[in-house]
Amino acid sequence: MAVTEQVPQDPSSQTPVKKKDRTHWLYIMVIAAVVLGAAVGLMAPEVGKALKPLGTGFVALIKMLIAPVIFCTIALGVGSIAKAATVGKVGGLALLYFITMSTFALAIGLMVGNIIHPGAGLKLEPYESGSAGGENSTIAFLLEMIPGDIPVLPTLVLALLVGFALQSMGKSGEPVLNAIKNVQAVVFRLMMMIMWVAPIGAFGAIAAVVGATGWAAIGSMAILMGAFYATCAVFIVVILGTMLRMVTGLNIFALLKYLAREYLLIFSTSSSESALPRLIAKMEHVGVSKPVVGITVPTGYSFNLDGTAIYLTMAALFVSTAMGMPMNLGEQIGLLVFMIIASKGAAGVTGAGLATLAAGLQSHRPELLDGMGVIVGIDKFMSEARALTNFTGNAVATLLIGKWTKEIDMDQARAVLAGDRPFDELSLQPDAH
Repeated sequence: MAVTEQVPQDPSSQTPVKKKDRTHWLYIMVIAAVVLGAAVGLMAPEVGKALKPLGTGFVALIKMLIAPVIFCTIALGVGSIAKAATVGKVGGLALLYFITMSTFALAIGLMVGNIIHPGAGLKLEPYESGSAGGENSTIAFLLEMIPGDIPVLPTLVLALLVGFALQSMGKSGEPVLNAIKNVQAVVFRLMMMIMWVAPIGAFGAIAAVVGATGWAAIGSMAILMGAFYATCAVFIVVILGTMLRMVTGLNIFALLKYLAREYLLIFSTSSSESALPRLIAKMEHVGVSKPVVGITVPTGYSFNLDGTAIYLTMAALFVSTAMGMPMNLGEQIGLLVFMIIASKGAAGVTGAGLATLAAGLQSHRPELLDGMGVIVGIDKFMSEARALTNFTGNAVATLLIGKWTKEIDMDQARAVLAGDRPFDELSLQPDAH
Protein backbone atom coordinates (compact mmCIF):
# COMPACT_ATOMS: atom_id res chain seq x y z
CA MET A 1 0.00 0.00 0.00
CA ALA A 2 2.83 2.32 0.80
CA VAL A 3 3.92 1.98 -2.79
CA THR A 4 0.54 3.17 -4.10
CA GLU A 5 0.60 6.15 -1.80
CA GLN A 6 3.79 7.35 -3.49
CA VAL A 7 2.27 7.33 -6.97
CA PRO A 8 1.26 11.04 -6.80
CA GLN A 9 4.93 11.86 -6.27
CA ASP A 10 5.90 10.23 -9.57
CA PRO A 11 5.47 13.43 -11.60
CA SER A 12 7.97 15.16 -9.34
CA SER A 13 10.26 12.17 -9.64
CA GLN A 14 10.29 12.74 -13.40
CA THR A 15 12.43 15.83 -12.88
CA PRO A 16 15.41 13.94 -11.43
CA VAL A 17 15.06 11.30 -14.16
CA LYS A 18 15.21 14.01 -16.82
CA LYS A 19 18.07 15.80 -15.09
CA LYS A 20 19.96 12.53 -14.79
CA ASP A 21 20.16 12.51 -18.64
CA ARG A 22 22.34 9.63 -19.71
CA THR A 23 24.42 11.86 -22.00
CA HIS A 24 26.06 13.16 -18.82
CA TRP A 25 27.54 9.69 -18.32
CA LEU A 26 28.60 9.63 -21.97
CA TYR A 27 30.52 12.86 -21.34
CA ILE A 28 32.37 11.32 -18.36
CA MET A 29 33.12 8.14 -20.35
CA VAL A 30 34.61 10.13 -23.25
CA ILE A 31 36.86 12.11 -20.87
CA ALA A 32 38.04 8.87 -19.24
CA ALA A 33 38.64 7.32 -22.69
CA VAL A 34 40.72 10.33 -23.82
CA VAL A 35 42.89 10.22 -20.69
CA LEU A 36 43.34 6.43 -21.00
CA GLY A 37 44.09 6.71 -24.74
CA ALA A 38 46.72 9.38 -24.13
CA ALA A 39 48.32 7.24 -21.40
CA VAL A 40 48.45 4.17 -23.69
CA GLY A 41 49.90 6.26 -26.53
CA LEU A 42 52.64 7.66 -24.31
CA MET A 43 53.55 4.43 -22.48
CA ALA A 44 53.11 1.96 -25.37
CA PRO A 45 53.30 3.87 -28.68
CA GLU A 46 53.10 0.77 -30.88
CA VAL A 47 50.00 -0.49 -29.07
CA GLY A 48 48.47 2.98 -29.42
CA LYS A 49 49.10 3.06 -33.18
CA ALA A 50 47.56 -0.41 -33.52
CA LEU A 51 44.31 0.93 -31.99
CA LYS A 52 43.76 3.38 -34.86
CA PRO A 53 41.01 1.27 -36.53
CA LEU A 54 38.76 1.98 -33.50
CA GLY A 55 38.79 5.69 -34.32
CA THR A 56 38.50 4.99 -38.06
CA GLY A 57 35.45 2.78 -37.50
CA PHE A 58 33.73 5.43 -35.37
CA VAL A 59 34.33 8.14 -38.00
CA ALA A 60 32.88 5.75 -40.62
CA LEU A 61 29.71 5.44 -38.52
CA ILE A 62 29.43 9.23 -38.38
CA LYS A 63 29.98 9.45 -42.16
CA MET A 64 27.15 6.97 -42.66
CA LEU A 65 24.64 9.45 -41.20
CA ILE A 66 25.96 12.68 -42.73
CA ALA A 67 23.54 12.71 -45.69
CA PRO A 68 20.36 11.89 -43.69
CA VAL A 69 21.24 14.50 -41.03
CA ILE A 70 21.94 17.18 -43.65
CA PHE A 71 18.82 16.38 -45.68
CA CYS A 72 16.42 16.43 -42.71
CA THR A 73 17.86 19.51 -41.01
CA ILE A 74 18.07 21.60 -44.20
CA ALA A 75 14.62 20.60 -45.52
CA LEU A 76 13.05 21.39 -42.13
CA GLY A 77 15.22 24.48 -41.70
CA VAL A 78 13.99 26.01 -44.95
CA GLY A 79 10.43 25.33 -43.80
CA SER A 80 11.18 27.00 -40.45
CA ILE A 81 12.51 30.08 -42.19
CA ALA A 82 9.24 30.38 -44.10
CA LYS A 83 7.20 30.06 -40.91
CA ALA A 84 9.35 32.53 -38.98
CA ALA A 85 9.29 35.06 -41.81
CA THR A 86 5.49 34.96 -42.01
CA VAL A 87 5.30 36.13 -38.40
CA GLY A 88 6.20 39.53 -39.80
CA LYS A 89 8.70 42.15 -38.75
CA VAL A 90 9.99 40.29 -35.67
CA GLY A 91 10.57 37.01 -37.52
CA GLY A 92 12.21 38.63 -40.54
CA LEU A 93 14.46 40.82 -38.39
CA ALA A 94 15.41 37.86 -36.19
CA LEU A 95 16.36 35.68 -39.17
CA LEU A 96 18.40 38.45 -40.78
CA TYR A 97 20.26 39.02 -37.49
CA PHE A 98 20.82 35.26 -36.93
CA ILE A 99 22.25 34.66 -40.41
CA THR A 100 24.51 37.73 -40.13
CA MET A 101 25.86 36.77 -36.69
CA SER A 102 26.36 33.09 -37.62
CA THR A 103 28.34 34.13 -40.70
CA PHE A 104 30.39 36.54 -38.59
CA ALA A 105 31.10 33.82 -36.00
CA LEU A 106 32.15 31.36 -38.73
CA ALA A 107 34.50 33.99 -40.15
CA ILE A 108 36.00 34.62 -36.69
CA GLY A 109 36.65 30.87 -36.32
CA LEU A 110 38.47 30.85 -39.67
CA MET A 111 40.47 33.97 -38.76
CA VAL A 112 41.62 32.57 -35.38
CA GLY A 113 42.39 29.19 -36.98
CA ASN A 114 44.60 30.85 -39.59
CA ILE A 115 46.45 32.82 -36.90
CA ILE A 116 47.21 29.98 -34.47
CA HIS A 117 47.44 27.09 -36.99
CA PRO A 118 46.15 24.43 -34.58
CA GLY A 119 47.38 20.91 -35.33
CA ALA A 120 50.63 22.09 -36.98
CA GLY A 121 53.31 19.40 -36.91
CA LEU A 122 51.03 16.45 -36.10
CA LYS A 123 51.17 14.91 -39.61
CA LEU A 124 48.28 12.50 -39.06
CA GLU A 125 48.00 9.72 -41.62
CA PRO A 126 44.87 7.84 -42.77
CA TYR A 127 44.47 4.24 -41.69
CA GLU A 128 45.68 1.81 -44.37
CA SER A 129 43.80 -1.49 -44.20
CA GLY A 130 45.21 -3.01 -47.37
CA SER A 131 48.53 -4.26 -45.97
CA ALA A 132 49.16 -7.97 -45.70
CA GLY A 133 48.28 -9.94 -42.62
CA GLY A 134 45.24 -11.82 -41.38
CA GLU A 135 44.56 -9.33 -38.63
CA ASN A 136 44.41 -6.44 -41.08
CA SER A 137 42.05 -8.31 -43.39
CA THR A 138 39.76 -8.98 -40.43
CA ILE A 139 39.79 -5.30 -39.54
CA ALA A 140 39.14 -4.39 -43.19
CA PHE A 141 36.20 -6.82 -43.26
CA LEU A 142 34.71 -5.27 -40.10
CA LEU A 143 35.14 -1.73 -41.44
CA GLU A 144 33.52 -2.72 -44.74
CA MET A 145 30.38 -3.76 -42.84
CA ILE A 146 29.66 -0.08 -42.17
CA PRO A 147 27.55 1.34 -45.04
CA GLY A 148 29.27 3.81 -47.32
CA ASP A 149 28.60 7.52 -47.19
CA ILE A 150 26.40 9.44 -49.64
CA PRO A 151 27.77 12.53 -51.47
CA VAL A 152 27.01 15.63 -49.39
CA LEU A 153 26.68 18.45 -51.92
CA PRO A 154 23.98 16.75 -54.06
CA THR A 155 22.15 15.93 -50.81
CA LEU A 156 22.35 19.59 -49.75
CA VAL A 157 20.98 20.79 -53.11
CA LEU A 158 18.17 18.20 -53.01
CA ALA A 159 17.26 19.22 -49.44
CA LEU A 160 17.09 22.91 -50.41
CA LEU A 161 14.88 22.11 -53.41
CA VAL A 162 12.58 19.92 -51.31
CA GLY A 163 12.37 22.65 -48.65
CA PHE A 164 11.41 25.32 -51.20
CA ALA A 165 8.94 22.97 -52.89
CA LEU A 166 7.25 22.27 -49.56
CA GLN A 167 7.07 26.02 -48.91
CA SER A 168 5.30 26.59 -52.20
CA MET A 169 2.76 23.84 -51.35
CA GLY A 170 1.57 25.71 -48.27
CA LYS A 171 -0.71 23.73 -45.96
CA SER A 172 -0.80 20.71 -48.27
CA GLY A 173 2.95 20.30 -47.72
CA GLU A 174 2.63 20.04 -43.92
CA PRO A 175 2.08 16.24 -43.86
CA VAL A 176 5.36 15.81 -45.77
CA LEU A 177 7.14 18.19 -43.38
CA ASN A 178 5.81 16.17 -40.46
CA ALA A 179 7.01 12.97 -42.14
CA ILE A 180 10.51 14.46 -42.53
CA LYS A 181 10.35 15.47 -38.85
CA ASN A 182 9.65 11.84 -37.94
CA VAL A 183 12.50 10.62 -40.14
CA GLN A 184 14.76 13.20 -38.47
CA ALA A 185 13.78 11.83 -35.05
CA VAL A 186 14.86 8.35 -36.20
CA VAL A 187 18.12 9.69 -37.66
CA PHE A 188 18.96 11.56 -34.45
CA ARG A 189 18.12 8.46 -32.39
CA LEU A 190 20.59 6.54 -34.56
CA MET A 191 23.12 9.33 -34.01
CA MET A 192 22.61 9.04 -30.26
CA MET A 193 23.16 5.27 -30.46
CA ILE A 194 26.39 5.84 -32.40
CA MET A 195 27.54 8.45 -29.87
CA TRP A 196 27.51 5.78 -27.18
CA VAL A 197 30.41 4.21 -29.10
CA ALA A 198 32.27 7.55 -28.96
CA PRO A 199 34.38 6.55 -25.91
CA ILE A 200 35.76 3.56 -27.85
CA GLY A 201 36.39 5.71 -30.94
CA ALA A 202 38.01 8.46 -28.89
CA PHE A 203 40.19 5.95 -27.04
CA GLY A 204 41.49 4.45 -30.29
CA ALA A 205 41.96 7.78 -32.07
CA ILE A 206 43.77 9.51 -29.19
CA ALA A 207 45.94 6.44 -28.45
CA ALA A 208 46.96 6.29 -32.13
CA VAL A 209 47.79 9.98 -32.55
CA VAL A 210 49.64 10.21 -29.21
CA GLY A 211 51.45 6.95 -30.01
CA ALA A 212 52.58 8.43 -33.34
CA THR A 213 53.46 11.98 -32.24
CA GLY A 214 53.86 11.83 -28.43
CA TRP A 215 53.40 14.99 -26.38
CA ALA A 216 53.06 17.09 -29.55
CA ALA A 217 49.51 15.74 -30.02
CA ILE A 218 48.49 16.64 -26.46
CA GLY A 219 50.01 20.11 -26.89
CA SER A 220 48.16 20.70 -30.20
CA MET A 221 44.82 19.61 -28.74
CA ALA A 222 45.36 21.83 -25.68
CA ILE A 223 46.16 24.80 -27.97
CA LEU A 224 42.96 24.24 -29.97
CA MET A 225 40.81 23.99 -26.83
CA GLY A 226 42.44 27.01 -25.21
CA ALA A 227 42.10 29.09 -28.37
CA PHE A 228 38.47 28.04 -28.78
CA TYR A 229 37.54 28.96 -25.18
CA ALA A 230 39.40 32.30 -25.51
CA THR A 231 37.66 33.06 -28.84
CA CYS A 232 34.23 32.32 -27.35
CA ALA A 233 34.99 34.57 -24.35
CA VAL A 234 36.13 37.43 -26.59
CA PHE A 235 33.08 36.95 -28.83
CA ILE A 236 30.72 37.19 -25.83
CA VAL A 237 32.40 40.09 -24.04
CA VAL A 238 33.63 42.19 -26.98
CA ILE A 239 31.30 41.47 -29.91
CA LEU A 240 28.01 40.71 -28.15
CA GLY A 241 28.81 43.08 -25.27
CA THR A 242 29.51 46.00 -27.62
CA MET A 243 26.32 45.41 -29.62
CA LEU A 244 24.25 45.15 -26.43
CA ARG A 245 25.73 48.39 -25.06
CA MET A 246 25.33 50.31 -28.33
CA VAL A 247 21.74 49.24 -29.03
CA THR A 248 20.21 49.00 -25.54
CA GLY A 249 22.72 50.65 -23.19
CA LEU A 250 22.73 47.48 -21.05
CA ASN A 251 25.88 45.87 -19.63
CA ILE A 252 26.89 42.38 -20.81
CA PHE A 253 28.33 41.49 -17.38
CA ALA A 254 25.04 42.39 -15.69
CA LEU A 255 23.27 40.09 -18.17
CA LEU A 256 25.76 37.27 -17.49
CA LYS A 257 25.16 37.65 -13.75
CA TYR A 258 21.38 37.61 -14.30
CA LEU A 259 21.70 34.31 -16.23
CA ALA A 260 24.16 32.71 -13.77
CA ARG A 261 21.83 29.85 -12.78
CA GLU A 262 21.23 28.97 -16.42
CA TYR A 263 24.98 28.88 -17.06
CA LEU A 264 25.45 26.39 -14.21
CA LEU A 265 22.67 24.23 -15.66
CA ILE A 266 24.24 24.35 -19.13
CA PHE A 267 27.70 23.60 -17.75
CA SER A 268 26.41 20.51 -15.93
CA THR A 269 24.51 19.16 -18.97
CA SER A 270 26.75 20.46 -21.81
CA SER A 271 23.60 21.54 -23.67
CA SER A 272 21.87 24.89 -23.97
CA GLU A 273 18.57 23.06 -24.65
CA SER A 274 18.22 22.31 -20.93
CA ALA A 275 17.94 26.05 -20.17
CA LEU A 276 15.44 26.94 -22.93
CA PRO A 277 12.33 27.24 -20.68
CA ARG A 278 14.28 29.31 -18.17
CA LEU A 279 15.60 31.66 -20.88
CA ILE A 280 12.06 32.28 -22.15
CA ALA A 281 10.84 33.06 -18.61
CA LYS A 282 13.82 35.30 -17.81
CA MET A 283 13.63 37.25 -21.06
CA GLU A 284 9.97 37.98 -20.38
CA HIS A 285 10.85 39.03 -16.82
CA VAL A 286 13.57 41.38 -18.09
CA GLY A 287 10.92 43.29 -20.03
CA VAL A 288 10.83 41.83 -23.55
CA SER A 289 7.27 41.24 -24.80
CA LYS A 290 5.91 37.68 -24.98
CA PRO A 291 5.51 37.65 -28.81
CA VAL A 292 9.14 38.72 -29.37
CA VAL A 293 10.45 36.16 -26.87
CA GLY A 294 8.16 33.47 -28.29
CA ILE A 295 9.52 33.98 -31.80
CA THR A 296 13.15 34.92 -31.18
CA VAL A 297 14.27 32.38 -28.56
CA PRO A 298 13.01 29.13 -30.16
CA THR A 299 14.08 30.24 -33.66
CA GLY A 300 17.47 31.29 -32.32
CA TYR A 301 18.04 27.84 -30.87
CA SER A 302 18.11 26.50 -34.44
CA PHE A 303 19.51 29.44 -36.38
CA ASN A 304 21.68 31.47 -33.99
CA LEU A 305 24.47 29.07 -33.01
CA ASP A 306 27.45 31.39 -32.61
CA GLY A 307 29.51 28.99 -30.47
CA THR A 308 28.88 26.08 -32.84
CA ALA A 309 29.83 28.28 -35.81
CA ILE A 310 33.19 29.21 -34.26
CA TYR A 311 33.82 25.55 -33.39
CA LEU A 312 33.03 24.23 -36.88
CA THR A 313 35.54 26.39 -38.74
CA MET A 314 38.30 26.12 -36.10
CA ALA A 315 37.92 22.33 -35.92
CA ALA A 316 37.96 22.01 -39.72
CA LEU A 317 41.22 23.99 -39.92
CA PHE A 318 42.67 21.89 -37.07
CA VAL A 319 41.97 18.65 -38.96
CA SER A 320 43.32 19.97 -42.28
CA THR A 321 46.53 21.29 -40.65
CA ALA A 322 47.03 18.13 -38.56
CA MET A 323 46.70 15.99 -41.72
CA GLY A 324 49.37 18.12 -43.42
CA MET A 325 46.84 19.24 -46.06
CA PRO A 326 45.96 22.86 -45.18
CA MET A 327 43.01 24.44 -46.99
CA ASN A 328 43.66 27.31 -49.37
CA LEU A 329 41.65 30.54 -49.18
CA GLY A 330 39.15 29.41 -51.83
CA GLU A 331 38.44 26.16 -49.98
CA GLN A 332 38.03 28.06 -46.71
CA ILE A 333 35.49 30.44 -48.26
CA GLY A 334 33.65 27.48 -49.80
CA LEU A 335 33.63 25.78 -46.39
CA LEU A 336 32.30 28.99 -44.81
CA VAL A 337 29.39 29.14 -47.28
CA PHE A 338 28.62 25.44 -46.79
CA MET A 339 28.67 25.76 -42.98
CA ILE A 340 26.32 28.78 -43.06
CA ILE A 341 23.68 26.50 -44.59
CA ALA A 342 24.56 23.16 -42.99
CA SER A 343 24.86 24.39 -39.40
CA LYS A 344 21.17 25.30 -39.19
CA GLY A 345 18.61 23.14 -37.41
CA ALA A 346 20.71 20.59 -35.51
CA ALA A 347 20.98 22.36 -32.15
CA GLY A 348 20.88 20.35 -28.96
CA VAL A 349 21.34 16.96 -30.61
CA THR A 350 24.36 15.04 -29.36
CA GLY A 351 26.65 14.26 -32.31
CA ALA A 352 24.97 16.63 -34.79
CA GLY A 353 27.93 19.04 -34.57
CA LEU A 354 30.32 16.22 -35.47
CA ALA A 355 28.08 15.20 -38.38
CA THR A 356 28.00 18.81 -39.66
CA LEU A 357 31.79 19.10 -39.35
CA ALA A 358 32.21 15.79 -41.19
CA ALA A 359 29.81 17.00 -43.89
CA GLY A 360 31.85 20.16 -44.41
CA LEU A 361 35.10 18.23 -44.70
CA GLN A 362 33.61 15.62 -47.01
CA SER A 363 32.11 18.22 -49.33
CA HIS A 364 35.44 20.04 -49.77
CA ARG A 365 38.27 17.64 -48.94
CA PRO A 366 37.03 14.03 -48.39
CA GLU A 367 40.56 12.86 -47.61
CA LEU A 368 40.49 14.95 -44.41
CA LEU A 369 37.74 12.82 -42.83
CA ASP A 370 40.36 10.33 -41.59
CA GLY A 371 41.71 13.03 -39.25
CA MET A 372 38.38 13.54 -37.51
CA GLY A 373 39.09 10.87 -34.90
CA VAL A 374 41.17 13.34 -32.88
CA ILE A 375 38.28 15.83 -32.83
CA VAL A 376 35.98 13.09 -31.47
CA GLY A 377 38.26 12.88 -28.45
CA ILE A 378 38.29 16.60 -27.62
CA ASP A 379 34.82 17.53 -28.91
CA LYS A 380 33.26 17.02 -25.49
CA PHE A 381 35.82 19.30 -23.85
CA MET A 382 34.61 22.12 -26.08
CA SER A 383 30.89 21.43 -25.79
CA GLU A 384 30.40 23.66 -22.72
CA ALA A 385 31.93 26.70 -24.43
CA ARG A 386 29.77 26.04 -27.50
CA ALA A 387 26.58 25.75 -25.44
CA LEU A 388 27.34 28.81 -23.27
CA THR A 389 28.13 30.95 -26.32
CA ASN A 390 25.01 29.79 -28.18
CA PHE A 391 22.88 30.55 -25.11
CA THR A 392 24.38 34.01 -24.54
CA GLY A 393 24.00 34.84 -28.23
CA ASN A 394 20.28 34.07 -28.05
CA ALA A 395 19.80 36.10 -24.85
CA VAL A 396 21.51 39.13 -26.43
CA ALA A 397 19.57 38.64 -29.69
CA THR A 398 16.25 38.72 -27.80
CA LEU A 399 17.14 42.02 -26.10
CA LEU A 400 18.37 43.58 -29.36
CA ILE A 401 15.30 42.56 -31.35
CA GLY A 402 13.07 43.72 -28.49
CA LYS A 403 14.73 47.13 -28.69
CA TRP A 404 14.64 47.36 -32.51
CA THR A 405 10.93 46.49 -32.58
CA LYS A 406 10.18 48.72 -29.54
CA GLU A 407 8.84 45.67 -27.69
CA ILE A 408 10.94 45.99 -24.53
CA ASP A 409 10.35 47.87 -21.27
CA MET A 410 13.79 49.44 -20.77
CA ASP A 411 13.01 50.61 -17.21
CA GLN A 412 12.18 47.02 -16.26
CA ALA A 413 15.31 45.75 -18.03
CA ARG A 414 17.58 48.18 -16.19
CA ALA A 415 15.95 47.43 -12.82
CA VAL A 416 16.16 43.65 -13.32
CA LEU A 417 19.81 43.65 -14.43
CA ALA A 418 20.68 46.00 -11.55
CA GLY A 419 19.24 43.39 -9.17
CA ASP A 420 16.37 45.59 -7.95
CA ARG A 421 13.66 43.23 -9.26
CA PRO A 422 14.91 39.66 -8.82
CA PHE A 423 13.46 36.80 -10.83
CA ASP A 424 10.94 34.64 -8.93
CA GLU A 425 12.28 31.07 -9.14
CA LEU A 426 8.94 29.72 -7.87
CA SER A 427 7.29 30.93 -11.08
CA LEU A 428 9.06 28.12 -12.97
CA GLN A 429 7.69 25.37 -10.73
CA PRO A 430 4.51 23.63 -11.84
CA ASP A 431 1.91 23.76 -9.03
CA ALA A 432 3.93 26.43 -7.22
CA HIS A 433 0.78 27.35 -5.35
